[in-house]
Amino acid sequence: MCSKPVIIIGNGGHARVLVDILLMQKREIIGYTAPNEDNNPYSITYLGRDEEILKYHPQEIELVNALGSVSDTKLRANIFNIFKSKGYRFSTIIHPSAVISTTVTLGEGVQIMAGAVIQSFTKIDDNTIVNTSTSIDHDCCISEHCHIAPGCVLSGGIFVGEGTHIGTGTTIIQNVRIGTNVLIGAGSLVLRSVGDNKKVYGSPAKEVSK
Repeated sequence: MCSKPVIIIGNGGHARVLVDILLMQKREIIGYTAPNEDNNPYSITYLGRDEEILKYHPQEIELVNALGSVSDTKLRANIFNIFKSKGYRFSTIIHPSAVISTTVTLGEGVQIMAGAVIQSFTKIDDNTIVNTSTSIDHDCCISEHCHIAPGCVLSGGIFVGEGTHIGTGTTIIQNVRIGTNVLIGAGSLVLRSVGDNKKVYGSPAKEVSK
């Protein structure tokens, strides 16, 4: 477990969940950055806007990307890429109740929330969120900057392209391929592959206009 202190980027609901995990892990939290000093129930120090991070040397700290995504993952990806280009590293955060096979590969800055289950030989790339009570079965490949929202079920052998958001409670059957920058609406049942830049919804899921 890394012992470096962390700075949290963001102060919304997703940030609060991450703070819970960090406190359980007894990580030192320097403070958080955000456009404004909003109410923070944990009394964590407000550092200012994101530029304040540059006052800290990249070797002294790690960052926690606390921007969630309701449907668009671009802002979260931009934050990650900007600070990576400046030499900073993002913490990989795993809730202690998550069940993760020893053969799973996790990229930098991946966040695994409470009750998630990730099975054998799955690969999850940088800056992806696997949210509360999501189940990802064997041999899946989840690309960078994705958000798998709470309560999703991904069967074995699924590929998910970069920047895709899979809405709460979605089920995807085995061996389906999901393209890049896809939005899958909450509660969908995905029975067939989805191309890049598509928006799908329903049971079974069908393409809808953006």
